[in-house]
Amino acid sequence: MKILDFADKLNLDPLYEASKDIEVEGVYIGDLLSIVMSKAKKNYAWITIQTHINTVAVAELLELACIIVVENMEVEEETLDKARELNIPVFKTKASAYEIAAKLYEIGIK
Repeated sequence: MKILDFADKLNLDPLYEASKDIEVEGVYIGDLLSIVMSKAKKNYAWITIQTHINTVAVAELLELACIIVVENMEVEEETLDKARELNIPVFKTKASAYEIAAKLYEIGIK
């Protein structure tokens, strides 16, 4: 599913929408960066409560489709600046990671 359709179906608030049209192929939920680095895959959406700049570095390293910040966490401006620089989409939602995961399952991202 293309990232813009994906974000629309999940009702995500874009904090930065990258100019690339990425195909979301899966999802990983996690907050411990070292575990995310060992488990997430290319073109996966990453669901997390982490908002610091290192999340963008991990997303770039793994070529993730996007970062989805849940629980209405406030994303640091330096994080968004880095996301813009590296063209990595960042979305935000009030929903919990569980709620987003359930919606993902419903729309066919497993």
